Amino acid sequence: MNQSSLRDRLWQLIDWLHGFRYVRFGLVGASGTVVNLAVLYVAHEFLFRAIEPVGSKPYFSLALAIAVATVNNFTWNRLWTWSDRVHATSVEEGQRLRKRSLLAQLGQYATASWLGILLQYALTLWLAHFMHYLLANVLAILVASVSNFIANDRWTFRHKR
Repeated sequence: MNQSSLRDRLWQLIDWLHGFRYVRFGLVGASGTVVNLAVLYVAHEFLFRAIEPVGSKPYFSLALAIAVATVNNFTWNRLWTWSDRVHATSVEEGQRLRKRSLLAQLGQYATASWLGILLQYALTLWLAHFMHYLLANVLAILVASVSNFIANDRWTFRHKR
């Protein structure tokens, strides 16, 4: 198999996967993880170095990293994962179309994400009584990501009827 054929097949696979909204959601989540780690590192090592004593937990850096990653994920999910539903952020009022507040939608997204995080945390602790904690965490992540996807699909980026 030559290089061009392999590249063509890879692009075909990417196009095929693009049709699955959950895969797009997962890829956005992976990008958010990279953003989170990058912001955490830069903020902890440089930005907040003077106010966070060495050896302490990176409170300010972690808060900033989570906030930036959440906005990153919201933006990409809105523009890519649910791009066919951008109209769902509008409400028809007679003849004119009024945009629903982008901040309200971001708030819904953040709420759904935090509910997913709480579910992952609780489920990991509960499952760890019955299996190895790493396996418990992987299973909890899967369940939480599905619930997070469903919450955003049905609530944050829902179709208006």
